[in-house]
Amino acid sequence: MNKKSRRDNPLIAAALVGALGIQVAICIFIGYWIGSALDRRIGNGHGCTVGGILVGLAVGLLSAILLVKKVMEDSDG
Repeated sequence: MNKKSRRDNPLIAAALVGALGIQVAICIFIGYWIGSALDRRIGNGHGCTVGGILVGLAVGLLSAILLVKKVMEDSDG
């Protein structure tokens, strides 16, 4: 009898994908919020907003990569 491990559950994989999407979206939103606040304070158009979105995207992708790496390491052993 092969005992199914917890990581073979497709709902766990779906939850991970959903969590990754939410994590990246939240990072982008926070970058947008900080960038637009800087634009209102400095008053230089939309440069900080665009920069904040790009920084948020980079932080979100980095955190998603680190989360997937951690999950893959936990599933090895």
